Amino acid sequence: MSNDSSPLHNDYTINDEIGRGRFGTVYRCYSVVSGDAFACKSIDKRLLTDPTDRECLQKEPKILHILGGNANIVQIYRLYEDEDYLHMIIDLCDTPDLFDRISKRNGVFSETESATVFKPLLNSISYCHRLGIAHRDIKPDNVLFDNRGVLKLADFGSAEWFGMCENGRMSGVVGTPYYVAPEVLSGMEYNEKCDVWSAGVILYIMLAGVPPFYGETPAETFESVLRGNLRFPTRLFRGVSSEAKDLLRKMLCKDVNRRWSADQVLRHPWVVSGGQTRALADLT
Repeated sequence: MSNDSSPLHNDYTINDEIGRGRFGTVYRCYSVVSGDAFACKSIDKRLLTDPTDRECLQKEPKILHILGGNANIVQIYRLYEDEDYLHMIIDLCDTPDLFDRISKRNGVFSETESATVFKPLLNSISYCHRLGIAHRDIKPDNVLFDNRGVLKLADFGSAEWFGMCENGRMSGVVGTPYYVAPEVLSGMEYNEKCDVWSAGVILYIMLAGVPPFYGETPAETFESVLRGNLRFPTRLFRGVSSEAKDLLRKMLCKDVNRRWSADQVLRHPWVVSGGQTRALADLT
């Protein structure tokens, strides 16, 4: 990654809009030199009136630079900044994200299909945690795929270097309803296992078609998350293996001390077998 003062348009041809967020827009772009396709995430700094948002703006490219080299994390290649905008040249992921894929199918994925998504997602989370970084906003919208179908974890605007925090503990309520961990909502200090909880919610949704904790309003959803009463309704989980439910219990455990780490999740039999533990058991 290089921080260039040369104009963005000298190096890249900016094409169509492919995404839009609260503060910026993502465009498809092409390198003038190589013709290779990338994405340009352009953030309007004039919209960042909150000092916290400005801090996140500066933090995200630094974190992406540290995380460079992992196949399941969006890579940053160039950074441009002028008075009004910050532009990041990143991997192009213009196929449907996980949110779109779940919505299109109304939920339910088979266990092997779920594991195909879940394992690289946990690989990316584990890699972040080993480098002392927590994503803090794991949700299907931030799970992207490139044109080869490779999963890419994206949007590190809420990420934090917990390795630089006292005792590795973070603070601040960040995240998204349905996916945010109860200890984050409670206002307590918390650790990187908040990401494991969020990934567990994603797995539950892929297997059941509905979130494990929800309400009619965001406030009711938060109350449900804080209760953390994990259930497996028979009508939704009749075809789901005991191994998958065991993994969900270990990830969606309200007691953070008992909740598994990302590395432990990757060693769970359901993950190791690619979601085929039931099939293997049936053959023995």
